[in-house]
Amino acid sequence: MILIVDDDLAVRTSLGLLLKQAGYATRAVATPAEALQVVEATPPQLVLMDMNYSLETSGHDGLQLLGQVKQVAPQLPVILITGWGSITLAVEGIKAGAAEFVTKPWNNDALLQTIRTILSLHEAPAAGSAALSRRDLDRQFNFRSIVGQDAQLLQLLRNVGQVAATDASVLIEGESGTGKELIAEAIHHNSHRRQQPFVKVNLGGISASLFESEMFGHRRGAFTDAKTDRVGRFELANKGTIFLDEIGELDISSQVKLLRVLQDRTYEVLGDSRARSLDIRVICATNRNLAELVQEGRFREDLFYRINLITVRLPALRERPDDIPLLVNHFVQNLRTTYHRPALKVGTRALHWLRELPLPGNIRELKNLVERAVLVSGKDELGPEDFQAQFHKAPARPAGELPAVGSMTLDELEAQMIRKSMEFYGGNVSRVAKALGLSRGALYRRLEKYAIPFDAEKGS
Repeated sequence: MILIVDDDLAVRTSLGLLLKQAGYATRAVATPAEALQVVEATPPQLVLMDMNYSLETSGHDGLQLLGQVKQVAPQLPVILITGWGSITLAVEGIKAGAAEFVTKPWNNDALLQTIRTILSLHEAPAAGSAALSRRDLDRQFNFRSIVGQDAQLLQLLRNVGQVAATDASVLIEGESGTGKELIAEAIHHNSHRRQQPFVKVNLGGISASLFESEMFGHRRGAFTDAKTDRVGRFELANKGTIFLDEIGELDISSQVKLLRVLQDRTYEVLGDSRARSLDIRVICATNRNLAELVQEGRFREDLFYRINLITVRLPALRERPDDIPLLVNHFVQNLRTTYHRPALKVGTRALHWLRELPLPGNIRELKNLVERAVLVSGKDELGPEDFQAQFHKAPARPAGELPAVGSMTLDELEAQMIRKSMEFYGGNVSRVAKALGLSRGALYRRLEKYAIPFDAEKGS
């Protein structure tokens, strides 16, 4: 049974009909006191709760009710219903234990999807239940592209398999090179959307001025350079999964637009005012600490809570060293085919040596190291010396020296260099552009792309 708590009869009636048509049993009450009586007497599966029950409309009575419900039934999932202008209040509710929030007027399909997701997550087996072996996991789920047997990884894969069956939004955190895209693909391939599109978007490579066109599409003539119609990424991913990589690089104005889409599950193509509905699963990834960015005011708190219903934290490769030999042999197996060298292999001593490497660039750095050693050595069996010749230590490098190959992407390196140059030249855009060998226009585009703050008055 789903409990609906709202002082507006029209809202209670509308939600009751919607849920009844979807096959859910419901009970509707108008006051916090009635809601508490129901929760204490016959605990529901889920509560849909409005935030306001008085003329004050501050939402504090809703927060108070949420706290009381959580005291009576701590595990009972609660979805908050609020107006768009009260999202800050809904975020307070999330912090107080609510599972999700939806805004009025709600989208029926999106609301039902949210309810199904929350119920599925609530009914899923606890993460602490009996651990599965890699063989057991492979029998249940499709994890062919993910290599490893470390206990941390296996627990993570178990959780991924369980979450994949729902439509929960997932935030994947981890250092560069840890395999966040592979996890996103695994979630999609183990979901009911597996036959639908999986669309990857690198948000770090999209400037604020192009965000709407790239993500929502545009009609011919919508702006000066719009020579033809363009299909946006969200439309390409409809019915499937969209993977928003490097979400920590998104500028604030684009964050607002993204939040609107994720909240309402509707969007408008530039040059076409007709709202279009979305049926989509959203997976985000970042190597940044989003909680810190929220504290610094560089990432919206409401968006943060919208995208991380489930958070998956990938361990660094140094935290699972026993998986390094498995990964090396996996890469070598692929290289045998790529370079037509069927006798290619790595000796036992070399595997032991590789296992002890710090590898700050994680799996990406290890893959690059293995491929360089294969290409340069020319031998069929690689020993420690072949990898030693190609390994470049990075930890104690002096300021200004390039990081180890594989430890950073070109975009990350470029953004870091621009930030350092802006700091060195006191934000003088002309001097920074000259030092980096860029035109001022090209530098402005990069400042916007990487959301690096600058003072336009210091442009010359």
